[in-house]
Amino acid sequence: MWRPQKGVPRTAWAGIRAGMTACRSKDASLPLACCLGAARPTERREPGMYESRPVTMAHQFPALTSEQKKALSETARRIVANGKGILAADESVGTMGNRLQRIKVENTEENRRQFRELLFTVDSSISQSIGGVILFHETLYQKDGQGKLFRDILKEKGIVVGIKLDQGVAPLAGTNKETTVQGLDGLSERCAQYKKDGADFGKWRAVLKIDNQCPSHLAIQENANTLARYASICQQNGLVPIVEPEVIPDGSHDMEHCQYVTEKVLAAVYKALNDHHVYLEGTLLKPNMVTAGHACTKKYTPEQVAMATVTALHRTVPAAVPGICFLSGGMSEEDATLNLNAINLCPLPKPWKLSFSYGRALQASALAAWGGKAENKKATQEAFMKRALKRETASGS
Repeated sequence: MWRPQKGVPRTAWAGIRAGMTACRSKDASLPLACCLGAARPTERREPGMYESRPVTMAHQFPALTSEQKKALSETARRIVANGKGILAADESVGTMGNRLQRIKVENTEENRRQFRELLFTVDSSISQSIGGVILFHETLYQKDGQGKLFRDILKEKGIVVGIKLDQGVAPLAGTNKETTVQGLDGLSERCAQYKKDGADFGKWRAVLKIDNQCPSHLAIQENANTLARYASICQQNGLVPIVEPEVIPDGSHDMEHCQYVTEKVLAAVYKALNDHHVYLEGTLLKPNMVTAGHACTKKYTPEQVAMATVTALHRTVPAAVPGICFLSGGMSEEDATLNLNAINLCPLPKPWKLSFSYGRALQASALAAWGGKAENKKATQEAFMKRALKRETASGS
């Protein structure tokens, strides 16, 4: 005989007893425990009635054909083969204008074209140092003085042509002046057209900063997913995506703080790339080196920068990625070379090619030598070749 337990109000037990009576009136053979919510005896279960349903994983639909994968992988490996790196000549009109202003040259399309012609028409031996060149939309369709397209000049030298695909940053609401990247709308159509016009890889730059409450979780996730979506669209259209999540060096943070943030950002980026089914063997990474902020009073050696940088990469970047091409991040030409050399000499495991994707750090000397004067052609090209050769040596060729 079941009786109420001590300490439980009689009104509560009355309700429970009424429920049990109703339950047993339907099936008097059931034990009392069943009416209290316990499982029915095994022999009385109907097949599948109380069994847990198996969890069905989403089917993996093929994102790329084997032929597409092969082409993307070959292009990515070709860009970073034998110590080669990338010339980032994708400065926007405004950015190029700032650089021309420093040498007191007017920012016109013709002046921009003339300077880039000097870079692209150097001796063919430049292909031993430069494996790829990133172009701005304007530059992809510009020609040399004889009417030959720049992209054709580069391809004849064995250099892979790339194109800048992001369309700048936009404010990320609810954050401390953080940003997201624009350009996903219509990206597939633009990629298809650029591929048709001779480009074989793309570049997309996301910007994250170290500051009060920055980078926020929202900024990291938003930019990681945007980079992944861009990379997927690139690959669908036959372009190798360069993934560039830059932690900018503005601020007074030390190197250790930069390493912590860089690891968090890269971990999020590769999680997003995996979620979006991006073929890693057909990608390249363009990250910042792990350095202190420009306003940090503590100074670090190239060896310390190298150890922190390779450690961060070793913890976050899969070995399937064929190459990592560092951005210069405002470093001087000399510092960019010294740090890259130390990175390649770092004793930690390095399953990827470690190279460069430099803009200012390859062009500054050449721009100063040019000065907007045609008679400085030889000096300009010699300065550029000298810097490119130093980068090749630092890349471990």
